[in-house]
Amino acid sequence: MDNENSRNTILFVICAVAILLLYQVFVLDPATKRHQAEARAQAAAQATQHPGALPGAPPAGFAPVAQAAAASPRVKLDTPSLTGSINLRGARIDDLFLKRYREKIDPNSPMHELFRPEGAEHAWFAEFNWAGANVPGLPNGDTLWTTRPGATLTPQTPLVLTYANGAGLTFTRTISVDDDYMFTVSDKVNNASAQPVSIQPYASVQQRGMPNDLANSNIVHEGLIGMLAGKLVMKNYKDWKKAGLIDDDSSGGWLGITEKYWLSALIPDQGAAVKADFRVQPVAGLDAYQAGYVGAAQTVAPGATLSQTTRLFAGAKVVPLLRHYETSLNVPKFDQAVDWGNLWFLTQPMFSVLIFLKGYIGNIGLSILALTVIVKAIFFPLANQSYESISKMKKIQPQTDALKKQYEGDPTKLQQETMALYQREKINPLMGCLPQLIQIPVFYSLYKVLTVTIEMRHAPFYGWVHDLSARDPTSIWTLFNLIPWNPASLPLLGTYLDGPLHIGLWPLIYGFTMWLSQSMSPPAPDPTQQRIFQLMPILFTFTLSQFTVGLLIYWCWSNTLGILQQYVIMRRYKVDNPIDKFLSRFGGAKAATG
Repeated sequence: MDNENSRNTILFVICAVAILLLYQVFVLDPATKRHQAEARAQAAAQATQHPGALPGAPPAGFAPVAQAAAASPRVKLDTPSLTGSINLRGARIDDLFLKRYREKIDPNSPMHELFRPEGAEHAWFAEFNWAGANVPGLPNGDTLWTTRPGATLTPQTPLVLTYANGAGLTFTRTISVDDDYMFTVSDKVNNASAQPVSIQPYASVQQRGMPNDLANSNIVHEGLIGMLAGKLVMKNYKDWKKAGLIDDDSSGGWLGITEKYWLSALIPDQGAAVKADFRVQPVAGLDAYQAGYVGAAQTVAPGATLSQTTRLFAGAKVVPLLRHYETSLNVPKFDQAVDWGNLWFLTQPMFSVLIFLKGYIGNIGLSILALTVIVKAIFFPLANQSYESISKMKKIQPQTDALKKQYEGDPTKLQQETMALYQREKINPLMGCLPQLIQIPVFYSLYKVLTVTIEMRHAPFYGWVHDLSARDPTSIWTLFNLIPWNPASLPLLGTYLDGPLHIGLWPLIYGFTMWLSQSMSPPAPDPTQQRIFQLMPILFTFTLSQFTVGLLIYWCWSNTLGILQQYVIMRRYKVDNPIDKFLSRFGGAKAATG
């Protein structure tokens, strides 16, 4: 019965892996092509709605970013981390480039663009305004603010904007920015009229259309995010659009829109009562994703001045920086903007250890190897028991084979005698797989860390690995980049050769270490199970070829350390092993004998 259950379990795992591969080939890839076709069709439809689009503007219906920015008067922005401009029409922050991050690994590639103005494709911006019933001339997205000639926003020189509504209200807005990604927007409203006015502050970050560079992975959260009333609120773009409008009451907190590595988040006064507002609505033929809040109504008496301050984070989700703002500005749980997942109690410490090790080693890849040694040291006693159990089982393999022949027609008796043999030899069969099961959460947590943290983006290792957060760039179809050929260019098969059939050198190394590890274990009792186990390294090589290369380096190194540990134990118990057999062919170590 135990053998039958084991066989069924293994068959289930194999079928699950096969189904995942088939799902990738026949469902996900065609769906991606379909979405791209729909996006092209949508762009063509928008071109008919916006006939004034410039020739050559990508795509039709949108202006180039430079022209969209030039359509309004602007003030230059320049900090150690950011460059761009502030739009005087609406006082929008809508033109931001991140100096410290490039689009590609090449240091000469363009800076990563975060915000872009309305009118360009995939506009993303933040605005801050006021609302009030029966109050004429309140500033909005079309309001033209004024400032002193030649003004530039830097960390040392805040930008002061003014606007008068012609009915006794004067608005003064001061925008300041630090050396990183935090803006502070301070508003003052002076009431020179003879009547009190009641107004409400509101702010929002908006995206026009869904981003086209989404990760499309369940392991990465992208969409609305916020910490409201002490609770983390998250919803991806698809679910956000389906929900339409989401609101919540909170005191302070923060909210915004997040992508894989980037975040735009509004941070109201932490003592102020606000109503968060997440909505998706059509604007000029596009879905406009808007995350914002409305503050409580406040009355400005004649001759009085009202003050209001809001902060905006617009930049990279650098964990130490988020934690710095959490403590220095009292932004609650700001590091939760990074999607640590359900196993946050593993992913957060694992990330902290990686960054700590990098501070001494200087390379994230080497830090991953050092972390692997630490994990192996933690599991060393348990792994030792496992490998001892495996070695003992392999040593008594002739006795179990003899029992199979003796009780070939009596499976019940065979099971009884086999268990009795295990008891006499003090072998626990379960100890052979328990350490591997325990390490699955560790494997997933490191995968999460390597995928969602920007510290891994474009992080180099050695040799051909220049980005630990991407898959192995080599391919068997190009003889590991020795042939200058792009497999994706091949008709019909190109999508698969560059997709689920893309296999680099590190996945092959992983497959070899998995095969060697299996070869050091006793064979499965059933021939069918043996064939399945022989196929597993091949199946996992294909499956893990799409994973980040940093994760593969971790797993290969972990397998190698496990193989060395198992080898030492097998030598101690004088059990045959494939390493000694290989070395003996070249006159090396003599194979251990039972």
